[in-house]
Amino acid sequence: MKREVKTQIIFILCFLAAWQFVYQMQVFPKLSFPSLQAIGQAFVDGFRDDSLLSYTMYSMELIAKGLGIGIILAFVFSSLAVISRTFYAIYNLIVSICDLLPGVALLPLAILWFGIGEGTTIFIVIHSILWPMSRNLIDGFKSVSGIFLESGRNIGLRGFSLVKGVYLPAAFASVLSGLRVGWARAWRGLLSVEMIFGTTGVGAGIGWYIFMKRTNVDVAGVFAALIVIIIIGIVIEYGVFRTLEKHTVKKWGMVR
Repeated sequence: MKREVKTQIIFILCFLAAWQFVYQMQVFPKLSFPSLQAIGQAFVDGFRDDSLLSYTMYSMELIAKGLGIGIILAFVFSSLAVISRTFYAIYNLIVSICDLLPGVALLPLAILWFGIGEGTTIFIVIHSILWPMSRNLIDGFKSVSGIFLESGRNIGLRGFSLVKGVYLPAAFASVLSGLRVGWARAWRGLLSVEMIFGTTGVGAGIGWYIFMKRTNVDVAGVFAALIVIIIIGIVIEYGVFRTLEKHTVKKWGMVR
C-alpha cells in the first residue's frame, strides 16, 4: 500500500509539473489554460467569496437522497429477481432496456413529471444508480455456488432470509462493484442535470457553479470546481469503498 501511495504521489507531482510546463511554454492560450497558481487562487476564492462550499453541500445532499432510494430499490428488486423466476424475467428485461437510457435523455420527461426542482434531480440520480447496480447484483447472485444455496436451505433459509444469509455475503464483491459503478454514474448524472437547468428553486449545486464560471469565461474557476469534484471522488473511493472492501471481501479472502 505504501508503494502504491508513493507511486500515486509521484504521478500527481509529475502531472502538475507537466501542466505548469505547458502553461509556461504557452502551448494554449492563457485564457483557456490557466496556471496552477490561478487555479489555486480560484479554489480559495471559491470557498471564501463565491459560496462554493454551499453549492457542494447542496449537491451532496441531493445525491445522498437519490443514492439512498436507488440503493434500497436495487437491493429489493434484485432480491425479488433471485427469489422469483417470473420477476427475474420481467426485471431483467427492464434493466436491459433502462440501463441503455442516459439520464439526460430522460430529463425532459422528468421535468414534465416533477417540474424544475429537487424531484427531477433525485429522479435522474435514482435512474443512474438503479439499473447498473441491479445488473451487478443480479449477476453476482447468479454466480453464487449451488453448494452455498443448498447449505442455506438445509438450515431453513428461504426467500429474503436466503438472500440476506447467503446471496449477499457470497456476492459481496459484486455488491461493492455495483455501488462503485452506480455512485459514479449517479454523480455524473447529478452534475449534468445541474449544469443544464441550474437551480432547483431551493438551491443550486456545484454543476450550476461550473455553468456560471463557464458563462463568465472564468476557466480557472471551472478547474477549481473540477478539483472539488475530484476530491469528493477520492474521499468516497478511499474513505468509503476501500475501507469497506478492506473490512469485508479482502478480510474474507474473496479478493486480493
